[in-house]
Amino acid sequence: QVQLVESGGGLVQAGGSLRLSCAASGRTVSSYAMGWFRQAPGKEREFVAAISWSGGSTSYADFAQGRFTISRDNAKNTVSLQMSSLKPEDTAVYYCAADYSVRALRVGTNVHYWGQGTQVTVSS
Repeated sequence: QVQLVESGGGLVQAGGSLRLSCAASGRTVSSYAMGWFRQAPGKEREFVAAISWSGGSTSYADFAQGRFTISRDNAKNTVSLQMSSLKPEDTAVYYCAADYSVRALRVGTNVHYWGQGTQVTVSS
């Protein structure tokens, strides 16, 4: 079992930056690929970014490419999402997730573990 707890959400002006963190606990956490999803009001949850267990492979949604950076620290069992040049359309609840591979996270249909989410609001 893996437990995921997000932090770092909040209110930020358009063009600003925000860093989300996810603390993971449980057995063999470092062996899982980790990722971030988001869900805006009235919309489906969507993939944002993922990183392999080693940190050697990353994947981003098109809207995140060049603005968001995912990283992990296996010694601390944390994964982070650095977001910059934020836009009002980035407003959503952001969820941390864990699965066996980056590909599985990109597919997103049967993600093994989810966090409870953290709200990010970008004002115009």
